[in-house]
Amino acid sequence: MDYYSKEINQLIEEFTRLPGIGAKTAQRLAFHVIHMPKEEVEQFANTMISARRNVRYCKSCFTLTDQEYCPICRSDNRDKHTIMVVESTRDLAAYEKTGKYNGLYHVLHGAISPMLGIGPADIRIRELLVRLQQEDIKEVIIATNSSLEGEATAMYISRLIKPSGIKVSRIASGVPVGGDLEYIDEVTLSRALDGRVEL
Repeated sequence: MDYYSKEINQLIEEFTRLPGIGAKTAQRLAFHVIHMPKEEVEQFANTMISARRNVRYCKSCFTLTDQEYCPICRSDNRDKHTIMVVESTRDLAAYEKTGKYNGLYHVLHGAISPMLGIGPADIRIRELLVRLQQEDIKEVIIATNSSLEGEATAMYISRLIKPSGIKVSRIASGVPVGGDLEYIDEVTLSRALDGRVEL
């Protein structure tokens, strides 16, 4: 039996489509939106539409941005000879919060996972190799997660890059095995970066 009208049920259902949002949270969010002033709801909806329409991949590092190149790639203050390879934009943000890294990034948007049918061609490895040919890179720091998929991705990338003579290093194991970078505190991330080892 439906307790709410069609419109309310549809709103609740849309919220349940979001990751980590269960039925009760979706219901709370739906009623919160219904009780918000109309102008705020319109602003909220317009912001979502605008973000979805305008956010795209940076032409260089493939992080998410609303311009052709992200602020990190555009900055003149970054070390242009070092690239840190991460799995997601959230991982990039986690490292930026530490304030300990001043190089460039490359976002893979995933990790190699044969179980899920994700191979090297499904993530941004080819684009990384193109960058290494076009830019004067001295070191690639592989900062994929310490999961089985992250380790496999790190080894695969390392094998591809090593013949070029570019130094390849891996973040130290201060990051727990199976841990996702976006949930790890800044101190642990800093120690992992400082203690990286050459592969």
